[in-house]
Amino acid sequence: MTVTKKELIDTITQELGATGTPISKTQVAAVLEQFGAVSTRAFKRGFDVPLPGLGRLKPTERAARNGRNPSTGQPMQVPAKRLVKFVEAKALSETLNP
Repeated sequence: MTVTKKELIDTITQELGATGTPISKTQVAAVLEQFGAVSTRAFKRGFDVPLPGLGRLKPTERAARNGRNPSTGQPMQVPAKRLVKFVEAKALSETLNP
C-alpha cells in the first residue's frame, strides 16, 4: 500500500497539531516541496541527504553495461547514469527486522 502525498500532509498536520505545534496543510505542503528542491540541488553536487529517523539518500553512479533489448533480444549498450540510493538507519533496520 502506498501513502499518498495528501495523506502524508494530513498526517503530519494532525500529529504536529496534537503535539502542540499547530501548522497548516499549506505550510506542510510547502515544506515538502522545498525539501524536494533542496534535495535535488544536493544530489547534483554529490551530497547525501539525511532523512532523520529513517536513513539517508545517497547519490550514486551506475556504470555503462551491456544488456539486451527485451523486445528483440538484440545486444545493446546501456549507458551510465546517476541515481539515488536509500541507505536505511540502523534503528529503522532493527525495527523492520527484530
